[in-house]
Amino acid sequence: MSPVEIGAISVGLIVVLIYMGMYIPIALGLVSFASVWLISGKSILAFNFLKIAVGDGVTEYEFATIPLFTVMGLLVSKAGMGRDIYTVMNLMFQRVTGGIGMATVGANAVFAAITGSSIASASVFTKISVPEMLRLKYNPRFAVGVVAGSSVLGMIIPPSAMLIIYSFVAEQSVGEMFLAGIVPGLILTAAYVVAILLMGKFWPSFIGTESQSVERESLSLGQILDKSLPTGGLIFLVLGGIYTGWLTPVEAGAAGALVALLIAIVRRTITRAEFWQTLVETGYITASILFLITMASFYSRMLGFAGLPNQLEEILQTYQLTFFEIMLIYVLLMLVLGTLLDTASIILIVVPLFITLIEGMNLSLVWFGIVTVIGAEIGLLTPPLGISCFVIKATLNNPDVTLKDVFLGALPFAFIMLLVLILIIRFPLLSTAILI
Repeated sequence: MSPVEIGAISVGLIVVLIYMGMYIPIALGLVSFASVWLISGKSILAFNFLKIAVGDGVTEYEFATIPLFTVMGLLVSKAGMGRDIYTVMNLMFQRVTGGIGMATVGANAVFAAITGSSIASASVFTKISVPEMLRLKYNPRFAVGVVAGSSVLGMIIPPSAMLIIYSFVAEQSVGEMFLAGIVPGLILTAAYVVAILLMGKFWPSFIGTESQSVERESLSLGQILDKSLPTGGLIFLVLGGIYTGWLTPVEAGAAGALVALLIAIVRRTITRAEFWQTLVETGYITASILFLITMASFYSRMLGFAGLPNQLEEILQTYQLTFFEIMLIYVLLMLVLGTLLDTASIILIVVPLFITLIEGMNLSLVWFGIVTVIGAEIGLLTPPLGISCFVIKATLNNPDVTLKDVFLGALPFAFIMLLVLILIIRFPLLSTAILI
């Protein structure tokens, strides 16, 4: 059996096992273990591969970024900073057609810079933004679609859990991945805002009609500062510390978590019981991600043992595939898997298949990571899985808004993401210029 056949069969088996209900890392580990055993004929070798993968995953220093940024994001939610961001952004855009949609995009972008979670963003802004838009007679599909679309910013704008996972799989610097995500994240945010502006002009039926009798909200300068300074200060501390070199990603995560806790305490929005629950939830999330990373490392080593990277290089030389042909295949593969699997699973499965090929073409693995995350994130908005869409439907708990409405509302934003992805592929400097 050729290495390519082994790779293709392994991907197929993993997808089948996941859809049969098997936990994702167990599916990765089981397929990897069986593959090494069948290729070598020695079970002890498979156990040794597993031992090395587990050891590398647990002892990696930068892995500490995951629990630290996770607890920071949870504490930010407890502190009510998501609602503060939304209030300030709504004040800025309230006189523009579709302004609440733009405010939701802007607030999600800022919220992403201090939480790094698409699911958290989808949950928070479904509760804050969607009811307000429905009250103002916005189209329900637009209301849920803009929340779904902008929630994916949490996986692109640092600190992003997916960028952390990719950095471990591809053995890249977490700090560099964070910095590389800033410009693409801002580009996608701007693209969403411009798209809503154009929708208001050329496709007003999709947005709906805002009630003209609604009293415009106003805040004093002191209120604006009170709502924006904690968030701005936290972003400056975390990203500014990493960018200037004052803090490593691990130190930035620790500092951000401490400041978020202090803000929640000062605002009296968290009790001892809630703080303990936050720590427990952080433990659950961290353990699951560590298990994913460990099994992804095992899977990557299995593919290397099978000789897949060398086989792909030979195929490239034989068929003389161009850069854009390779990227077309890669993006199509991610889009197809995006309809079936979650973002983390896609990264863990496809990156080991292509990473050696990308290295052989002397392309930046940091840029490749941004392309991977954006491409995989499109799957959060597409059926049948579309995790963000399911989260919004479950959180909203409104029988008048169906899951179909959520998916159709998110579709234009998924298309915008695809256009931005093509732009990043065509101009790699957009993701790496900040590192120069």
